[in-house]
Amino acid sequence: MLKHIVMWKVKGEGAVKQENIQKVKAALESCRDAVPGMLTYEIGIDIGIANDPWDIVIYSEFADRAAQEAYQQHPKHLAIKPIVAELRESRAALDYEV
Repeated sequence: MLKHIVMWKVKGEGAVKQENIQKVKAALESCRDAVPGMLTYEIGIDIGIANDPWDIVIYSEFADRAAQEAYQQHPKHLAIKPIVAELRESRAALDYEV
């Protein structure tokens, strides 16, 4: 199994930032169940306890590398990349196998 985690800091302040977070979340939601082998797909918005720089995270699990690679190349995923890139300030990602 392969786990894929991505975190974003979103541009803006106050209401603009919250609106941008919701836009990123909506874009990510469009990729739910995009490919066979996607086992888990969770989107979380920071609730502010740790005061860390990340605003939104995606946690996903794939049956194997082939399923994760299919997701990376899927038209739905490719379509949201420019949307998210325009709204993000920074990004961190991690993939690991278990």
